Amino acid sequence: WTSFVVFSISQSTMLVVGAIYYMLFTGVPGTATYYATIMTIYTWVAKGAWFALGYPYDFVVTPVWIPSAMLLGLTYWATRRNKHAAIIIGGTLVGLSLPIFNMINLLLVRDPLEMAFKYPRPTLPPYMTPIEPQVGKFYNSPVALGSGAGAVLSVPIAALGAKLNTWTYRWMAA
Repeated sequence: WTSFVVFSISQSTMLVVGAIYYMLFTGVPGTATYYATIMTIYTWVAKGAWFALGYPYDFVVTPVWIPSAMLLGLTYWATRRNKHAAIIIGGTLVGLSLPIFNMINLLLVRDPLEMAFKYPRPTLPPYMTPIEPQVGKFYNSPVALGSGAGAVLSVPIAALGAKLNTWTYRWMAA
């Protein structure tokens, strides 16, 4: 479950920094969803490449970014294009919702652990050898832990995405 929590945090922060950057740059709430759609298409291309190499279709699981980006865009729209509300409320919503959507997505995959052990990465170093999981740690709720950590970390990362806008404008003006 630890890998799911780390995955949730990384995906939430990656989505929110790019989505808010594009959304504030254009001023159009739907741009966040557009950014998530592009990321989804890139992942489908990677999934197709692995499939062409002989790996099973379930080997690459495409994360669910679009609904969380829609929540970010809706927050920006509902608060009458308030940048700070988009950062605080939208960032929190992305961090809270993305692990839930991804867990629903993963439940549809045949058996993720079987896939991982059947097709190990060829360059797996010895220190990455899987160890037995600690049962009961964090009350066995990866979605809750990922959502909590994602919600906390997505807000400052959303602020970073908003700040990248001012840097972009300064670079364009120079």
